Amino acid sequence: MDFSPPLPVNHRRIIFAGLLSLATAMGIGRFAFTPLLPMMLHDGVITLGGASWLASANYIGYLVGALFCTFRPFSKPTLVIRLGLASTIVLTLGMAVPYEPLWPYLRFMAGVASAFVFVYTSGWCLTQVALRGHASLGAMIYTGPGAGIVLTGLAASAMVATDWRAASGWLAFGALAFVLTALVWPVLKVSNTLAPTGGTPTTQLQTVTTHSQGEVALLALAYGVAGFGYIITATFLPVIARQVLVGSPWLDLFWPLLGCGVIAGALMASGMKQVRDLRWMLVFCYLMQAAGVAMGQFLPSLFGFALGSLLVGIPFTAITYFAMQEARRVRPQHVAPTIGLLTALYGLGQILGPPLAGYLISHAARTSEGFSTALEMAAGSLLVGVVFFAILIRRYPVTT
Repeated sequence: MDFSPPLPVNHRRIIFAGLLSLATAMGIGRFAFTPLLPMMLHDGVITLGGASWLASANYIGYLVGALFCTFRPFSKPTLVIRLGLASTIVLTLGMAVPYEPLWPYLRFMAGVASAFVFVYTSGWCLTQVALRGHASLGAMIYTGPGAGIVLTGLAASAMVATDWRAASGWLAFGALAFVLTALVWPVLKVSNTLAPTGGTPTTQLQTVTTHSQGEVALLALAYGVAGFGYIITATFLPVIARQVLVGSPWLDLFWPLLGCGVIAGALMASGMKQVRDLRWMLVFCYLMQAAGVAMGQFLPSLFGFALGSLLVGIPFTAITYFAMQEARRVRPQHVAPTIGLLTALYGLGQILGPPLAGYLISHAARTSEGFSTALEMAAGSLLVGVVFFAILIRRYPVTT
């Protein structure tokens, strides 16, 4: 008879909490700006150049938050997640304040908060689900960003149809963040955290740490270029569609379609059978996303944008999940700092994208030409990532 105490909370509630946490921090805290940007441009409260720098402020904050997680890890992940979610609510609501000089600071802090929530939600949820014997279901939490993108995208589409102002959209998304946070708050208790049992021999730890230093560096670089590869599409998709498909009634549906792709990709990753070397899956995902980034330029039609949105979205969180699993494999005793390092490089790639697009647009004869060049460079960076993974596979074969 088993007299062991029951688990404090089952794996389904852990996954649900992780999913909604990422939906709040990523789908709202980071990406609500994308569907609201056409409304802000229409209201005349911001220019396209200003929007590029406002987006970068958020990504700089994301980088700073990730670096902090890397070099100053916290021992209470659920407390960090709670603070990050609460901050996301306040900072999203703050964007409704009609004082433009304040917005870069709000977006910067929202980026910091989203990085903290992402890093600690990933580390805590993946570990807790694995300890409960359901490691393969950990990818389910990465449906969260897609769910947030779909919610905000469809809501923004309805707002545009009913002539809402952008400030009202920010207030609505702040209220949505509050509701989602309230749903997961009870799960994020220290008492719901299990600690790993047993230990790993010191010699084995030393072997793993010594062997993985170069591997971690290459993995971080490969993951970092993906940040640049997708971010121009993720920031400007509704604006790009308006430049190419003038007058189309479907312009505001490409963003939620991308979110549907994100959800589908995470579900496929969670249902996948055990793969010996996840880096091959990352190669496939990078190639798919590169095709999606370039699709709207090489096939500038309703079908091309719809297909491109799906091809960008499907690998989005699958890339994140596979990379985080790789981080756990190569540095199992230092998961949070390693995830923080990968997230920091990813954040650096994101920072470079919007200003580059803004610069190219300002120097192009037509807006679409500037976006076209930027998107071609983004797709090329993903192919560079494929090369990095090819080097990783060759130099550091999986032996277990």
